[in-house]
Amino acid sequence: MTDAKLLHGEPGRLRTLLHAALPAVPGVNRLPGVRKRSAAGFTGLAYARTNAVVERARVDAYAAVCGFPRRDVVPLTYPHLLAFPLHMAIMGDAAFPYAAIGMVHVENAITAHRAVRVGEALDVRTDVGPPRPHARGVLLDFTTTVTAAAEPAWESTSTYLRRGDSVDGEPTAGLEVPDPPSGGIQWRLPGDLGRTYASVSGDANPIHLHPLTARALGFPRQIAHGMWTLARSVAAIENRVPDAVTVEVAFKKPVLLPGTVAYAARRDQMGWTFAMTNPKDGAPHLLGRVSVGQDPRAASRR
Repeated sequence: MTDAKLLHGEPGRLRTLLHAALPAVPGVNRLPGVRKRSAAGFTGLAYARTNAVVERARVDAYAAVCGFPRRDVVPLTYPHLLAFPLHMAIMGDAAFPYAAIGMVHVENAITAHRAVRVGEALDVRTDVGPPRPHARGVLLDFTTTVTAAAEPAWESTSTYLRRGDSVDGEPTAGLEVPDPPSGGIQWRLPGDLGRTYASVSGDANPIHLHPLTARALGFPRQIAHGMWTLARSVAAIENRVPDAVTVEVAFKKPVLLPGTVAYAARRDQMGWTFAMTNPKDGAPHLLGRVSVGQDPRAASRR
């Protein structure tokens, strides 16, 4: 296993994001400590945090934005917030061969082994291995393990697509959700949702914040965070999902803000399938499945 670089506490959110974005700035990307190494020979990188305390105020703020009830255990998707600074630290490390700007979050898988309590002190580690082939570039799997007293409590794999040159190998199929549910309830999403979610999550990517910053990066206007669409989808069935569970999603078309989405969920033999779609044409924004009644497994799809 790769030795992990240690982050002390949670680094400043803006500073971390800026550092991760610097390799995309012409000229600056040639400076020592910013200049990226070649992808050839990249074998992996890991960062870790110790004693990350789950704070009541932040959990409650996150729950309110994502539609979860206030409880003494955290929402299923909340530990991603503890891992996000590690994702940014990895992307900002000169040893990681790709700039953070241009990384597209395409899939996410979460396995909760048990409920995580508010007030718990947790150790968090994120590893990324060599890139995998994809038809449009490469895939990078950011695998996070959250432990308490050396026992795993929560795991996730966030898969990012980097468009461009690929690597040798045969691309593998992504997450498939056959016959996803359609229609369902409609949610009207405000234009400031990205800024609101950024304030509780620390993810202040400009594509989520304002029409001007989103257009500068190729979007007609700001878009919702993928992890918000996942969290809101899970919150809708939260009272019917056990503590030990696996949730897998594929992020499809972005959700433009302000906007309206349709959400539907259906119970099946494995657990649940769910979808967030465009109510005008049924185009999917997110497709997902929940596996219950089985032994929890690591959320890796390699």
